[in-house]
Amino acid sequence: MLDLPLNIDYTGKTVVITGAGGVLCAEMVKAFAQSGARVAALDLNEDAVRRLADELKNEGLECTGYKANVLDAEALEEVHKSVLAKYGPCDILINGAGGNNPKATTDNEYQHEARPGQKTFFELDAAGVDFVFRLNFQGSLIPAQVFAKDMVERQSGNILNISSMNAYTPLTKIPAYSGAKAAISNFTQWLAVHFSKVGIRVNAIAPGFFLTDQNRALLTNPDGSYTERSHKILRNTPMEKFGEPSDLVGTLLWLCDEGAAGFVNGIVVPVDGGFSAYSGV
Repeated sequence: MLDLPLNIDYTGKTVVITGAGGVLCAEMVKAFAQSGARVAALDLNEDAVRRLADELKNEGLECTGYKANVLDAEALEEVHKSVLAKYGPCDILINGAGGNNPKATTDNEYQHEARPGQKTFFELDAAGVDFVFRLNFQGSLIPAQVFAKDMVERQSGNILNISSMNAYTPLTKIPAYSGAKAAISNFTQWLAVHFSKVGIRVNAIAPGFFLTDQNRALLTNPDGSYTERSHKILRNTPMEKFGEPSDLVGTLLWLCDEGAAGFVNGIVVPVDGGFSAYSGV
């Protein structure tokens, strides 16, 4: 009889997820907890991850919320100590923290459309651009430096980064975020090679378009209807819909499972409803 590789059982595994207060990563926390893992949910918004942890504990699942700034290595080391004391060494790290900033976003898709008072490419704020790069790139690098030490010591572990469709082809208006996510895809490949001899696999998911708290203002009007930007996205997504957070779960659990994906290393998997396959024609 064939030994089927995907059994979705993470019992005994310690999973650390950054950005766990957000819509997509909260879904990842729930998925791992329901699969038997001990989950450390990290986010700058302590209330959000505490509420999430309480919800899961009420269901008899194992989860603890921690306030964490992914750009503060010293503070993250303290969180690491707490996780070690409660759950033991980290087996799986999900680098979910990231995002954009209005100061790094133009008001127009094209320069010729610019009107007086609007923020064009020339008015992009250097500090805002720097923040976006730091949050997305260093916000993945620093947690890996902190939690992958556990994996190196045991010659076993898994890191999953969150890239984006922007990494393949940049979207209009958000040059910093697009560039930062391209850096994440590149970093994923670099880190996969770097850790290849110590038993650590490194991969990434590139979500397509999902409605989250961070992009809701860009994609929906105050009355809940879709903006023109949303309609443009949907016209270029063959499945003609936005993704649901649950759409990421299958790929997430597959990539982190040693039996199912033990020889998968250094890849970025689009979960995008066909967006990356469509030429627009």
